[in-house]
Order: sequence, then structure tokens, then C-alpha cells
Amino acid sequence: MSSSDDEVPGFRLRSGDPFAVAPEDRDPGRRLRGRLASPVTVWTAGRGAQRAGLTVSSLVVAEGEPPSVVGLVGPLTNFWEVASATTRFVVHVLDEDQGRLADRFAGRYPEPPFDRVEATEGDWGPELAEAPTRAFCSVASYEEVGWFLQVTATVDRVDVATGRPPLVHLQGRYWRLQPGR
Repeated sequence: MSSSDDEVPGFRLRSGDPFAVAPEDRDPGRRLRGRLASPVTVWTAGRGAQRAGLTVSSLVVAEGEPPSVVGLVGPLTNFWEVASATTRFVVHVLDEDQGRLADRFAGRYPEPPFDRVEATEGDWGPELAEAPTRAFCSVASYEEVGWFLQVTATVDRVDVATGRPPLVHLQGRYWRLQPGR
């Protein structure tokens, strides 16, 4: 007998995750979002012992004078607690080989996110040494949208490092871009 969807009297065996929700029963908003490629960023705020960081893929950069960053963050996250108090934060754009860094700030490791990560104290928050493309932002407004806070911030300064392509999130996984294909 194989481990695929085989018929057994009284049972239907399913391969894969036994707790997985059937595609037709999944949340329609999540299904739509899963079809859209997203940039992978880490947002950091605070100083010293009062610092926090969060992986954010729901992000838009709006051009203008000054430019703005709009992102969705959890209202109960440590990041939002610190960023709302300091009103400043740093958006780090991750490179294609930085999936582990994204996972660290997404809470997928048992240790605190800043452990084993080189970060310097900056005026807008911790600056991650291994993520040199950054936007230094000031909170302009926020409002509840669905289960998240839509945070709008003005971009006060940008540091762009050239070289490697950015990390992208699509359908629950990180992807590397292959330009020209």
C-alpha cells in the first residue's frame, strides 16, 4: 500500500500533513496573498534592552516627497510596542541568501532574534550589519486593517547596497529571483 490517497475500508489515507486544511477550505484572503510575490524585510526599532524586530513581507513603498513605507504588522508584537513608543524604525531589505535572518525575526528560532546577529545602535533603531539596504522611517499614522495594523511611515533616509538580488516570499516559501528568465 502506498502513502498516497488510498482507499482503506472505512478510512481515507492522506499523504503529507495530517492537520493541513484542504485547499478549498482555506481562507480566501490567504489564498490570494499566497499567489502574490512579496519582498522580505526585517523592521527594527528601539535601543539597548528595549529593542525589537519583526519580519515583514506585507510592504509597499510609495514614491513622493518624502517617500512613504506602508506595511502590515501585528498590533500585539513587541516590534509595534517599541516602534509606537519611539515613533521610528529601520526597514532592512534582505538579500536572496538571508532566509535564516528572516526566520530569526519571524520567531522561528527559540532564542531572541538579536542573539548572534551583529547590530549597531542607530538613531532610528538597531541597524543589522548583514542587511545594508535600509530605509530609516518615522511613523506617520496607523490604523486597524483586518487583523493587522497598517503602519504608514515617512522615509527619512535610504541606504541602498547593490549586488545581490532581494529575497522574495511566495506561497509560504522564500525564493531567489533569476533575472532575465
